[in-house]
Amino acid sequence: MKTIRVALGGRSYEILIERGLVDRLSGHLEPMARDGRLLVISDEIVWDLLGDRFQAGLGSTRAVPIVIPAGEASKSWAGLSSVIDQLIENGVERTDHVVAFGGGVVGDLAGFAAAIVNRGCNFVQVPTTLLAQVDSSVGGKTAINVPAGKNLVGAFHQPALVIVDPSLLDSLDPRQVRAGYAEVVKYALIEDPEFFEWLERNGPAVLDGEAEARTHAIAVAIAGKARVVEEDEVETKGRRALLNLGHTFGHALEAATGFSDRLLHGEAVALGCVLAFAFSAERGLCGPDDARRVREHFRSAGLPTTLAEVEMQGRGEELAANMERDKKHAAGRTTFILTRGIGKAFVDGTVDMGDVAAFLDEAP
Repeated sequence: MKTIRVALGGRSYEILIERGLVDRLSGHLEPMARDGRLLVISDEIVWDLLGDRFQAGLGSTRAVPIVIPAGEASKSWAGLSSVIDQLIENGVERTDHVVAFGGGVVGDLAGFAAAIVNRGCNFVQVPTTLLAQVDSSVGGKTAINVPAGKNLVGAFHQPALVIVDPSLLDSLDPRQVRAGYAEVVKYALIEDPEFFEWLERNGPAVLDGEAEARTHAIAVAIAGKARVVEEDEVETKGRRALLNLGHTFGHALEAATGFSDRLLHGEAVALGCVLAFAFSAERGLCGPDDARRVREHFRSAGLPTTLAEVEMQGRGEELAANMERDKKHAAGRTTFILTRGIGKAFVDGTVDMGDVAAFLDEAP
């Protein structure tokens, strides 16, 4: 079993990575149970598919499921209110450990609810999608969406433990796997060019579910995020902002498509990374060959690489306006993560939004 520790003083925790861990949950979660039970937040699809396996893995500990509708729409005020009401109805206490068993929506919603119910209780992440395993389950960012934008209301609330079982991905829809893969690639693009070269060679094996390749990719991506989180837990030093590579463009695209299944978060991140490299190349910051390699790698993975593919071509002004409403907007400017090449991302707060709109109007 691979163990990665996120060292944050009194908020430190471990991330456990191994195939089949969900079948041995009792050894890790039984000590966290109260009166022989654990409150578990999941969604309808995950619980129908994996709920029995989760309960079997708990052994004698009883799961008390709080099941939400699947999909991004649950990350809302109404969804948050419903989860909190059910936690309270089930007698949640401040010392309890609420378990998030699902993808990024479940983890974000459960984590935010745990951050604020009874002024805060503990929670554990058991992510079931590739995107959640390598990204949203690690680092303590929790949030809901509001009409003005994605993840604009939330809190930093670190989990007590993260349990990553790559075997949970075996029955995942291929589109969801591809979307999660975008976040794996993102870590390589930020600061690990050797990992990107490895992905260029082994990406198909990761996507196809080859056990050793997929587990390795997950572990490397998680370790990368853990290092950044340790250095800048609540994104005040600029270091953690690098994790937003692809997200400024991506969130604007998600807003334009109504935060719907028309464009999954990971798909938006993939296209956002392509646009960030293309914009950097246009500004003379990185070479066109690096931008080409990034575009071709995402394309080979079956992810969108052009605005035309998501019917956003020629809508630069609209997308730029969405960016200005993003939570990364500060001191009157929108923060961008640009790049000087693969593995050389940096924070840029000097970008003119008119230039961005013009670039997007011309982008294919």
